[in-house]
Amino acid sequence: MAEPEKTKKRMDKARFRAVLKDAGEIIWRSRLRLAIGIPLLLANRLSSIVLPYLSKLLYDNVLAKGQVALLPKLALVSAAVALFGGVTDYALAQILGIAAQRSITDLRTKLQQHVQRLPIRYFDSTKTGVLVSRVMNDAEGIRNLVGTGLAQVFGGIVTAGFASFFLFHFSARLASMVFLAFFAFAGIMFWAFSTARPMFKKRGEVYGDVTGRLTEGFSGIRIVKAYTAEEHEEKVFDTGARKLLNLIVGTMRTISTAGAMTTFLVGAVSAVVMFVGGHQVVSHKMSPGDLIAFTLYLALVIGPVVQIVSIGTQLSEAFAGLERMREVFGETREDDQDATKTATPDIDGSVEFRDVWFEYTAGVPVLKDINLIAPAGKSIALVGPSGSGKSTMISLIAAFHRPTQGEVFVDGKPLSSFRLSDYRSHLGIVPQDSFLFAESIYENIALGNPTASREEVLRAAQIAHVDEFTEGFADKYDTIVGERGVRLSGGQKQRVAIARAIVANPRILILDEATSSLDSESEALIQDGLNALMKGRTTFVIAHRLSTIRNADQILVLEDGQITERGTHRELMVLGGRYRSLYEKQYGVAINRFVNEGEELKDLAAK
Repeated sequence: MAEPEKTKKRMDKARFRAVLKDAGEIIWRSRLRLAIGIPLLLANRLSSIVLPYLSKLLYDNVLAKGQVALLPKLALVSAAVALFGGVTDYALAQILGIAAQRSITDLRTKLQQHVQRLPIRYFDSTKTGVLVSRVMNDAEGIRNLVGTGLAQVFGGIVTAGFASFFLFHFSARLASMVFLAFFAFAGIMFWAFSTARPMFKKRGEVYGDVTGRLTEGFSGIRIVKAYTAEEHEEKVFDTGARKLLNLIVGTMRTISTAGAMTTFLVGAVSAVVMFVGGHQVVSHKMSPGDLIAFTLYLALVIGPVVQIVSIGTQLSEAFAGLERMREVFGETREDDQDATKTATPDIDGSVEFRDVWFEYTAGVPVLKDINLIAPAGKSIALVGPSGSGKSTMISLIAAFHRPTQGEVFVDGKPLSSFRLSDYRSHLGIVPQDSFLFAESIYENIALGNPTASREEVLRAAQIAHVDEFTEGFADKYDTIVGERGVRLSGGQKQRVAIARAIVANPRILILDEATSSLDSESEALIQDGLNALMKGRTTFVIAHRLSTIRNADQILVLEDGQITERGTHRELMVLGGRYRSLYEKQYGVAINRFVNEGEELKDLAAK
């Protein structure tokens, strides 16, 4: 066997052992309910052992020997057993069913909490639909571990064990023939389980991909319709759906093959019992009641065997889901070291980049040797063409990414030394694409500071001029904005995002094209609010409208991941470099008009 294949098999075995460990931990967490459920299950299964023996007594003693006085007793015992079986069946469904649903909910919650705390790079490389599938669908399979599935297998084995004792009691020869067939069944089950588990795992992955692409298509339905891309989306979905179908068909074939072979074995065993048992009754080695009881006990052995085929498939699906979830849990959380760091209840807000490099893809730097000092309370504007590194710098300041080389400092301390929750509590961000949740306008603003009073939230809304358009809605601030704020215009969404940042009262403020979706009149109104918000806060502004950053304390011009120019608006205009070129192209301003503003520029030029 080739070494890579051996290595792969060792890794598969290691993963499977790890999944078994996870399954054991899930079962252990439900031990209290299982401790009650399993004895009930055993009592339920043991009660089923009584009925076949009652049939033997009915045939041999009442029908054959005429002991009619025994008939009422047999009927009473049979009714009591049936009642006990019904009560315990109900109790098991309640106890084990609830245990399963609690475990599913706990696992979903744990998985969602873990995913939320993964680094941004994980979300950049994973579709949203895939993550939704991991949280909602993969956890569902464990119901068969702590619910009725695994318990039924256990109970079936116990029942089969007791029934087997009676089989050997009535006819050791027939029982031996039956158990030879069960060895063949064990081989079938091993083949089915080892074949189906990888297919279930792949099926879950493809399902997540298809769900993710479907989510994207529906989220971008306006683009799809605008470019008549319906057929393209249909083809993409059809390709994924058919790939999923092929995997489903593969698992169904495996399951149906195992089921068919099991059915054949059951039929063969029944034929053997009929033929050999019939001869033993004729030769008086067994009574007719013995053969009837043997047949009924055989059903109690065969029933769990057939049930194991179905439940084994469900367990394969559960293990495949656990394996996929384990991959997600194996991803390192971005705050995994926070417990070892010192709490930082407050910051001044000074930011410094020292020799910072950053790469999304190894060997392809997006930022190159960035050095920057942003004193607390000052405003820094970032300008430059698309792809120059502006948004990447913002991501580093927000601790969404970590530098590949160099370090970002806040208040003179490495940003990596801060607890993320502490640091981000002092951060306010107004992104270019203002994301709103499908909640009310009020709730979307209050998200910036969940502890804020209603008066503080409404005050922030007034500063951002949100109140101007809420008056047009019947529910005012309680208006539900729809998914991604679809019921609001681009400008209205941006005002809500600005209000959210205002109510957060941050020490470091990030404005990424914060007024890009506003008309000139609205921009002028909101700019007053932003100016009030920026006062006394360290502010980083990305702006393509250069008129909005003329008053920035420092303007950085980025090109190809490097800072090529830095200074105030006046200094950069006098410099006559890239910034002035961008300004003149944008506004058609002649340099002689600007130079005539005063002698101050001549002094700056002389320097």
